[in-house]
Amino acid sequence: MSDKKMVDSITARDENFAKWYTDVVLKSQLVAYSGVRGCMYIHPYGTALWENIRAELDARFKATGHENVMLPLFIPESLLQKEKDHVAGFAPEVAWVTHGGDEELTERLCVRPTSETLFCDYYASVIHSWRDLPKLYNQWANVVRWEKTTRPFLRTMEFFWQEGHTMHETASEAWEETERMLNVYADFAEKALAIPVVKGRKTDKEKFAGAVATYTIEALMHDGQALQAGTSHYFGDGFARAFDINFTGRDNSLQYPHQTSWGMSTRIIGGIIMVHGDDNGLVLPPAVAPVQVIVLPIAQHKPGVLEAAALLKERLEKVCRVKLDDSENSAGWKFAEYEMKGVPLRVEYGPRDIENGVCVVVRRDNREKTIVPIAELEERIPELLQAVHNGLYAKALARREEMTYSAATLPELIKTAKTKPGFIKAMWCGDLACELRLKEDAGVTSRCIPFEQERVAETCVCCGKPAKDMLYWGKAY
Repeated sequence: MSDKKMVDSITARDENFAKWYTDVVLKSQLVAYSGVRGCMYIHPYGTALWENIRAELDARFKATGHENVMLPLFIPESLLQKEKDHVAGFAPEVAWVTHGGDEELTERLCVRPTSETLFCDYYASVIHSWRDLPKLYNQWANVVRWEKTTRPFLRTMEFFWQEGHTMHETASEAWEETERMLNVYADFAEKALAIPVVKGRKTDKEKFAGAVATYTIEALMHDGQALQAGTSHYFGDGFARAFDINFTGRDNSLQYPHQTSWGMSTRIIGGIIMVHGDDNGLVLPPAVAPVQVIVLPIAQHKPGVLEAAALLKERLEKVCRVKLDDSENSAGWKFAEYEMKGVPLRVEYGPRDIENGVCVVVRRDNREKTIVPIAELEERIPELLQAVHNGLYAKALARREEMTYSAATLPELIKTAKTKPGFIKAMWCGDLACELRLKEDAGVTSRCIPFEQERVAETCVCCGKPAKDMLYWGKAY
């Protein structure tokens, strides 16, 4: 493996992580800043990455019985006000439309920050009997939240996402759905994005506004900060009661359905960048990379090279997303360009390779070179793409383990939080006062109560009372 830096225009990751992130996002041509604060122009390369993420997730949703729908962009203020906890949670982030043309509206319209209220209004008109349930719906949409500070993908005023909203006959079915969709997210993160995640439940302080419970997958970025990568919420029948959604049950009595909601957004692209990227730019997991293999003809001015490279690309189209760069740019420029764009595999193909019936395949994650016989091309390329995925996952998991610590006392946790970026496993009594004190004294928030519990101590790290749960604590984006 070579450590030679091929791209000089990107700030070193360990020198200034925030500047490195911005350099990668802009120079790899994922996005550009628009004239509106917190809104992005998403370039074709960034759009293709999101489209691949969407396709992977959408297939998983449909495999679990979900259907896609499309709901309005605007929410009447009176509709938003029906669920008080929900509207209170989103009030500081809401963008309002007050005029239509030159006329002032009689009722303000909210530009959707999320669609629970819209789905409830819709469900009230389509759910009448237990035979109408479950309703397993998902929406791909853009939403707006008026953020104070913004950063591309990680926190923008407008972003793209999917939001699942389901209704169920019983509480047990809704709880099962909440857990099932969290597991879908975890499976996607690990098997498609090569990002290891911790699955767990949010504390009451950190749960979604209006939810009974929020489940989360938490990922650790290269700099030791956490990213909430996807969430799944159980609402009980609170929204159904507020919106008067009821149905005739099997015993002919009127009942309220039980609701869930779950979502993952373009924020996950920021997660991919910060988990896998390096000083040369993006390192994309093969499952979602817009281009999985780049074919670079070497000494392409020599007779027959471009034609042979085109035939090689044609063969590869059967097994991967492949691009041939036959431009007149230098080989060095091309190497740097596709390093920066994070293409998982680079295939070098020149006169000597053609003569020997082989090509040179270089992995983006570790720059390891493999000589592949052309006769074995269609078999070996998928194997090497899987090897890239496995390598990315193993590296990310090893780094997370290296940056996960335990603390038994408050001074120990404060010292760890100050000197060692990463996750901190510590016990908690369950009291909000202790959770707030840890944020005040150590600068950490509760990331989740993991499903896989450990007893790292017997008492609360903050107050010394008997502990209820082990939590992951940390600083987060």
